[in-house]
Amino acid sequence: MALLPGAEPFTFSGADDAAAVLLCHGFTGTPQSLRPWGEHLAAEGFTVRGPRLPGHGSRWQDMNKTRWPDWYAALESELVDLLKRGRPVFVGGLSMGGTLALRLAEQHPEIAGLILVNPSLLTERLDARVLPLLSKVLPTLAGVAGDIAKPGVQEVGYDRLPLKAAASLQQLWKVTRGELGQVTTPVLLYRSANDHVVEPASALLLHAELGSADLTEVILERSYHVATLDYDAPTIFDGSADFIRRVSQE
Repeated sequence: MALLPGAEPFTFSGADDAAAVLLCHGFTGTPQSLRPWGEHLAAEGFTVRGPRLPGHGSRWQDMNKTRWPDWYAALESELVDLLKRGRPVFVGGLSMGGTLALRLAEQHPEIAGLILVNPSLLTERLDARVLPLLSKVLPTLAGVAGDIAKPGVQEVGYDRLPLKAAASLQQLWKVTRGELGQVTTPVLLYRSANDHVVEPASALLLHAELGSADLTEVILERSYHVATLDYDAPTIFDGSADFIRRVSQE
């Protein structure tokens, strides 16, 4: 199976006594959107992994053969392996990657903390209501990758939206929303003021339903949805490293 250039997963080994960070990309995206973040955290001494989710980074047809339990299982396998190190493990995610990170925390309270960048939990778009039916008659629609304000920066991902996979994403949202109260780990939330993919309603729901008493939200004024590749990326990178150090010492 040929991968899109830049879609490869990454692993960076850090100090033996340092925390580990598991980073998860978004729907139709690839590890490329998180590699600079991972490189920054690795330079801070942390062990970092950025897996490629099943069906991503090759052809959109491959993604339509996968469902959210496939994406979750791949991420959970990486988490379990990192937990064997005996050091704190943090999970960071962009968009759907943030959704999967929340689901992991619902099932694995041993996670030390979450770093979420524009996580998705729902959509208010009216056409989303017919998505399950539409996915039975159409394979794809126009894609959502590449919502970046900074000129000349591109996200590696599909230019089509695989509808069977998108319908499964809605199922992931529902499952995750139902158990947000079980997430008690500290959470650092980054939200773009201008996001053309995920609406503010997801962040509002997170504030209302999250079980953790330690939730910090940072508004990114200059970035669009893929903020890890946008103007505010340094804010995310530095802030997440400080968050990891702070929580690890508590």
